[in-house]
Amino acid sequence: MTIIQFMELFIPKQNDMPKRRYDLDWLRVIVFGLLIIYHSGMLYVADWGFHIKSQYQSESLANLMLLLSPWRMAILWIISGIGIRFILAKVSLWRFISLRSIRLLLPLLFAILVIIPPQLYYEMTFNGDLNLSYWEFYKAFFDSNSELFVNYQPGIWPHIDVNHLWYLRELWQYSLFIIPLLPLLNSAFIEKLTDKLFNTNAVVAIFLAATPIFIIQMSLDSSRNALGFTFLLYGYLIGWHPVFWQRIKDNCKTFCITALVSYLSLIAFYNLVWLEADTHTSEFLLMAGQLIHGLNRMLCALAVMGLASRYLNKNSKQLSYLSDAVYPYYIVHQTIIIAAGFELSKYSLGMSLEATLVILITIAGCIASFELIRRVELLRVVFGVRLKNHYAPNIQKVGYITAALVIIPFALEILF
Repeated sequence: MTIIQFMELFIPKQNDMPKRRYDLDWLRVIVFGLLIIYHSGMLYVADWGFHIKSQYQSESLANLMLLLSPWRMAILWIISGIGIRFILAKVSLWRFISLRSIRLLLPLLFAILVIIPPQLYYEMTFNGDLNLSYWEFYKAFFDSNSELFVNYQPGIWPHIDVNHLWYLRELWQYSLFIIPLLPLLNSAFIEKLTDKLFNTNAVVAIFLAATPIFIIQMSLDSSRNALGFTFLLYGYLIGWHPVFWQRIKDNCKTFCITALVSYLSLIAFYNLVWLEADTHTSEFLLMAGQLIHGLNRMLCALAVMGLASRYLNKNSKQLSYLSDAVYPYYIVHQTIIIAAGFELSKYSLGMSLEATLVILITIAGCIASFELIRRVELLRVVFGVRLKNHYAPNIQKVGYITAALVIIPFALEILF
C-alpha cells in the first residue's frame, strides 16, 4: 500500500454529499441559543449545583429543565460528528488537525484567562470566601500558590478551569481521538453495516443505537465523556446518508410523539423515584429510569433533527450572521448570567422579574459583545470567528506560526 492509498483511508466517501446542510447550521444556532435559557435556569432550579444560586428557587423548574437537559448536548455532539465528516471530505488530515486546534484552543485559552475568571470571582464572593475588588482578585488569580483558592478545585491549572467551555476542550480532544478510527469508520464494512441499520425497522434501529447509551450510563459514574464521544461517532456515521435523513424526515411526527411520551415518563420517574431514592430503592427501578433517560436522549434528538430537516434546510442572511455569533455568544453568556444574577439578587425583585432581567441582560450582553468582536480582527481570532479580511500568504503563515506557539503548550496540558 502506498502512502497515498493509506491516506485515502482517512477520507470519507463523498457520495451524495451536499454542498451545505443549512438545517444543521440552524440547529446548531438554536441549541447554543437554548444554553442562555438553560444556564439562566440553573440559577433558580432547586437541588441542581451551579456557581451561584438565586434566593428564589423552584423544585418544579427541574421539570422544564429536563425538557432540554437529556438531548441538547447529544444534538451538539451529533452535529459535531457530522461537521468532522464534512471537513475531512474537503481538507487534508494535517490541515484538519491544525485548523481545528487553532479555532478551538485559541478561543478556549483566551476565555479561561479573560472571560471565565469573573465566574470564579462571583462564586467565591457568593460563598463568602472573598472580600476583594475584582482587580485584586484577578492579580491573585495568576498566583498558583495563592492560599486564597485553597477550597477551589484545580482544573487545567490550579483553580483555573474551562467551566462551561468544556465542550470546546472535549471537541478538540475528540477530533484527535477519532483520527485512528477513521480507516474503520470509512471502511466498506461499516458502510454496509450502517446501510443495513438505516434500512431496518425503526424500532430495532433506535433500540440498537440506544443500547450503548444505556450501557454507558449504567456502567460509568461519570459518563459525560463517553456519551459525548459516542454521539460524535453517531454523527460521523450518519453524515449525509440519504436513507437516514429521509427516514427521520418521513417519521418526524412519530418521533415527536414518542419523544413527548418519553419526556413525560422521565418526569414521572424523576419526581416519583429519583427524588425519593434511598438505599432501599430497587436496582431494577433505577435501571428502568436509566433506560427511560437514554431513550429520551435518542428520541428527542431524532425528533429535533427531523423537524430541522423538514423545515429549516434553507439559507438566509440571519443564519450567516448567527452562525458567526455562535462561539462568541457561547463563550461570554455564562459570565454575563452569573454577574447579572449576582448583582440583581441585591434588589429582591422576585423570581419572575429577576429571571426575565437575567435573560434579557444576557442576550443584550451577547449581542453587544459580538457587535464589537465582529468589527475587530484580533477579537475575531480569539473568539473563533473566521477573519473578515484576506491576507497575503506570508502574513497568514506568520499568524499560523504565532497561534501554534501559543496553543501547543496549552494543548499538551489538556492532553496530558
